Amino acid sequence: MNKEPKCPKCGMENTYFDSSTDLYVCPDCSHEFSTEAADDEAEDKTPRDSNGTELLTGDSVTLIKDLKVRGSSIVLKRGTKVKSIRLTEDHEEVDCKIDGTSFVLKTCFLKK
Repeated sequence: MNKEPKCPKCGMENTYFDSSTDLYVCPDCSHEFSTEAADDEAEDKTPRDSNGTELLTGDSVTLIKDLKVRGSSIVLKRGTKVKSIRLTEDHEEVDCKIDGTSFVLKTCFLKK
C-alpha cells in the first residue's frame, strides 16, 4: 500500500488523495497540495530576506520597518543596519545584536 505524504503546511500524516481535484488534502488544516508542491516546500528551508535574497551567517542587513520590542519601550527604527547576523534553527528568524542587546528578528523585516 502506498503511504500518503505528510501535509507540508502542518506536518500531520492524516492526508488523503482527492481524485476529483488530483490533489492531496489535509483534513486537519484544510490544505490542498500536490506531491510536487510538497517536495518543493519541504526542500526550501533556506533563510531569505524580504526581497528573496538568501541570508548567511555573518551577513549585514537593514531593517525595512520600525519594530516595537515586546515587553519593552524600545523601538528599532527603519534603516537600522545590523552587522554579523547569526542563523537560527528556524529559517524565518535570525539572531543579532543591536547596540549591545541581543534580538531575534523575523527575516521578513530585513533586507540584505
